[in-house]
Amino acid sequence: MRRLRAHPRLRQMVAETDLSPDDLIAPLFVREGIDTPQPIGSLPGVVQHTVDSLVSEARRLHSLGVPALVLFGVPVAKDAIGSGASDPQGIVQVALRRLAEELGGQMVLIADLCLDEYTDHGHCGIVDRRGAVDNDATLERYQAVALAQAEAGADMVAPSGMMDGQVAAIRQALDGGGFASRPILAYAAKFASALYGPFRDAVDVTIAGGGDRCGYQQDHRNRREAVREVLLDVAEGADMVMVKPALAYLDVIAEVRRRVDLPVAAYHVSGEYSMIKAAAAQGWIDGPAVALEHTMAIKRAGADVILTYLAGELAEVLNG
Repeated sequence: MRRLRAHPRLRQMVAETDLSPDDLIAPLFVREGIDTPQPIGSLPGVVQHTVDSLVSEARRLHSLGVPALVLFGVPVAKDAIGSGASDPQGIVQVALRRLAEELGGQMVLIADLCLDEYTDHGHCGIVDRRGAVDNDATLERYQAVALAQAEAGADMVAPSGMMDGQVAAIRQALDGGGFASRPILAYAAKFASALYGPFRDAVDVTIAGGGDRCGYQQDHRNRREAVREVLLDVAEGADMVMVKPALAYLDVIAEVRRRVDLPVAAYHVSGEYSMIKAAAAQGWIDGPAVALEHTMAIKRAGADVILTYLAGELAEVLNG
């Protein structure tokens, strides 16, 4: 066996898994009401962008060969129904129009479709008098958000709230609104993970009353249930399905890859990124090497594309 490992070029020739900038999607944050980019303490190297700096970063990523970005908004005002998510003048819609003007056709502009960044209670949907998420009322809001994002220039929408029937509802809205060609990237198996903390810092989200999202996101103990969730989204018309987080759920990625023919995405989430950065800052690990090893493992498990805050760094390494 060692004979095929003796020469670096030979190792490259027989490598079973390849990773390129084409496999990466960069998550980016845009914040309303700021004049300069704001660093995110728990996500070293990541910022909340102004619209101008967002365009500059998108151009940089494009120059590195990263084909797509997914956009998250941080509004000034929040309310019970997440009005800003569907407001034509909401921060994501404003940013999408600008990105479409500057980079239309050069990058795939994906809009995260959820309400948590926009609600004053921090949940991904509308809550009832008991504080529980009302699934059907939330679907109506998702339909409105999908249309607002598509009209603003989103090439793809990515519903991340894990509501039952969200893909079918959004597909119906897009088709009826004249956007039948817009694909849906479904967060199909999104787990109620402890690894989202830095992301919530990035979007200024706190769940009211110290609550959680275990009632609608996946239980980390369940793989078969996660696969059923994915298959439901496929049946409802998803064009691409996602597993989130990635590293702690490689078995789920592999099983989803085995069960579906659609492209499979995996989200290397904020906590996974921040652990690399924190350990590297202490000199305990080689950060770039671990970043490459982690993302290669996600690809090896079966992901076709990887959403990661490392997209720019990895693209620089992969480009040599």
